[in-house]
Amino acid sequence: MSDASSPEPADSEPIDSTPALSATPAANEEYTDEDLKHLSDLDHVRKRPGMYIGDTSTRGLHHLVYEVVDNSIDEAMAGFASKVSVTVHTDGSVTVEDDGRGIPVTQHKELSAEMGREVSTLEGVMTVLKFGGKFEKGAYQTSGGLHGVGVTVVNFLSQWAETEVSRDGFTWSQEYERGVATGPVVKGRETSKTGTKTTFKADSQIFSVTKYSFDTLNKRLQELAFLNSGVRITFLDERNGEGGDFRYERGITEFVEHLNRASDALHADVISIVGEKEGCQYEIALQYSTEYTENVQSYVNNIHTIEGGTHVSGFRSALTRTLNNYGKKENLLKNAALNGDDIREGITAVISVRVPHPQFEGQTKTKLGNSEVDGIIAAGVGEQLAKYLEENPRTAKAIVRKGLLASEAREAARKAKDLLRKRKDALGGGGLPGKLRDCISKEMERCELYLVEGDSAGGSAEGGRMRDYQAILPLRGKIINAYKSREDKVLANEEVRSMIQAIGTGIGNDQDISKRRYNKIVVMTDADVDGSHIRTLLLCFFYRQMYQLVADGHVYVAQPPLFRVTQGRNRYYVQTEEEMKGQLLDRGLNDTVFEAEDGRRVEGDQMRKLCSSLASMEDAILALERRGVSLRVHAQRLDPVSNKLPAWLLTYGNEEHWFQSTDEVQEHLTANQLILDDEARAEETEGEGASAETEEAKPEEQKQIAHLAELHEVRTINSGLKEIAVIGFSIDDLIPADRTGLTTPRFELVRGEDTRRPLDDLRELLPEVRAAGEKGLQVTRFKGLGEMNAEELRETTLDPTNRTLVKVNMKDAGAADEMFRLLMGDKVEPRREFIEKHALDVRNLDV
Repeated sequence: MSDASSPEPADSEPIDSTPALSATPAANEEYTDEDLKHLSDLDHVRKRPGMYIGDTSTRGLHHLVYEVVDNSIDEAMAGFASKVSVTVHTDGSVTVEDDGRGIPVTQHKELSAEMGREVSTLEGVMTVLKFGGKFEKGAYQTSGGLHGVGVTVVNFLSQWAETEVSRDGFTWSQEYERGVATGPVVKGRETSKTGTKTTFKADSQIFSVTKYSFDTLNKRLQELAFLNSGVRITFLDERNGEGGDFRYERGITEFVEHLNRASDALHADVISIVGEKEGCQYEIALQYSTEYTENVQSYVNNIHTIEGGTHVSGFRSALTRTLNNYGKKENLLKNAALNGDDIREGITAVISVRVPHPQFEGQTKTKLGNSEVDGIIAAGVGEQLAKYLEENPRTAKAIVRKGLLASEAREAARKAKDLLRKRKDALGGGGLPGKLRDCISKEMERCELYLVEGDSAGGSAEGGRMRDYQAILPLRGKIINAYKSREDKVLANEEVRSMIQAIGTGIGNDQDISKRRYNKIVVMTDADVDGSHIRTLLLCFFYRQMYQLVADGHVYVAQPPLFRVTQGRNRYYVQTEEEMKGQLLDRGLNDTVFEAEDGRRVEGDQMRKLCSSLASMEDAILALERRGVSLRVHAQRLDPVSNKLPAWLLTYGNEEHWFQSTDEVQEHLTANQLILDDEARAEETEGEGASAETEEAKPEEQKQIAHLAELHEVRTINSGLKEIAVIGFSIDDLIPADRTGLTTPRFELVRGEDTRRPLDDLRELLPEVRAAGEKGLQVTRFKGLGEMNAEELRETTLDPTNRTLVKVNMKDAGAADEMFRLLMGDKVEPRREFIEKHALDVRNLDV
């Protein structure tokens, strides 16, 4: 579940935009063979990326990392790897490395015959769709990525990529630019290691946002470590120096303990169920707490099946049947059997199955469809859980008693709901809360309900609303915490009853969203601490009691714009700082010419391309300089043939040496009797158990240890240098030149007929263009809803032509439950740890 206040990025969408009308083709319009085109795999992926990774938003961006990591985890699942490392570099590129077998680098005969040239297996894996080792059982018994498109698609959607394989005593590498190999596989330095290291940088031509979320990646990598007991996964984000080192010997048992860390457990031990039948391996861990919610997270071959599937249905049916049988046998059930909802109240469970041939619903893999898995899980859970209950009667009786209490609370809630149902039909206006400022229209699809914090804000919202179809419901104070309160207590809250009556759908299992009075429910609170708390309480209520309303996309959070831009009588709004920079750059490029002292002129499309290339290098150059590497000094190391800066830095003693490739590194290591520090550690580990004879056989001469680092931002700079070279510029143009005594400017930015701005180097161009774009504009930065009057509120947050609403979605119900449990649960310590961890990320704080 994500919204504007959650750690995971939310998908924001402007609403109420009128679709463009397409003209009807003329009757005699020709349709010929020239209208049909065949796209290569590379072109198809780049033109239709959503077909392969879902979308090109932050979700698709993170999916690139998951695809590469899944390959490494598949090696671990097959028993060939024990370590996986993921590093996010300062320039936004990502490296994933494992100690598996390494992708084969020899020629692939079948692929070479098809392509009419020698093609290595490595190049096939990186550049050919539907080519991999997961279609047959030879390489992998079970695997998460079964479509054969994963790492290939990542390569196709990257500005640049490189794969380095360690096997057969050497490293082997190949580089790619936007999916195309720039050369053959190169044999590099000697090594005793095995494994695959892939580095890539997401292409800004494809993705609107190329900034990774630390929390999103950290959570997924920790999740994978839980699911693969014994595998060490390390994560480092060089942008902030944070990361994690995850290794869990007890696997999903520790996962359940982690999920329940903010809750009071009903029984101390975690119930573990493990088995295998017909090639289907399953691990299930579960524990009950004093909470009132169900938190079941399911996985198939490490893929998070957020929509469940046959493995979840088999578990639920076995759980209900087994606990009811035990309750009847021990005379704990007074009347009828408990239903599934009662039995699952307060349960936290992780279901992990490994299936040789899973049947997923599409490439997104959110629901398992294998019918045989249902019976396998149901039988395994039923047998082992029944045995556990017999052997642990105290725990068994506590679980059944919790189910009985849940049943009693459900009956009390049913009576409370019956009282609500006795009111007149909501569409007729009867039984509506008195403080509701309803809209005039009865067309539900048009109508919107704004839930506004406080009566005063409600007054401003009422003054600015579109009365025809916008309704306002002011809420006093903070509503009840719906996460740690039973349903009957929630229904006794006056503010909650007002929302239920106004919305009209009912709540819980009886909810019928077809009876809703409004198509959009919009949460509108201040940006301060109290407003954030109220927003969280409201979202918690919708998650607990109106789940389907959220799941179907009817709940939104109002997100006012960050900037108001005024130009004369015209006024418009800009949502983010990045968007503001982009608009200023676009505006500054209008009627702008870039001139060099040698007479060259850059304008129009060439000017836009130049600025785009400079923007792609901007952060990378800053990152390089933060490392202490001056661009002026590094430019002297440029290879005049390839026009590339060296990206490999070898240091030992007080010396440092730069290299263009790993084979150059190997030559230097050999010639100077050096050994890399990671190789030295590997040899030390391997030699720990060596016998005395082996120790005596070692040569007396010890090699000096060196450290090798790859500066990934240099690759981004090299890519940008290649682009600006097409326009006629080089790295020298990025560096200020000594011009003693010269009066003619080196470069000039010309705007209109009279405005000329002298520039010392190309790096000054972007700030000057943005500054030119801001001229004539009045830019106002907003701080929040609480500072706006009725007119401003109407312009920024209520008017569909200007506003931005963030749709609350249920992409990951398990993550939503974990977050609500952490923030809204009874235990203070986990909440304190969360606040301490994210304290520096706070943007609005009342002191």
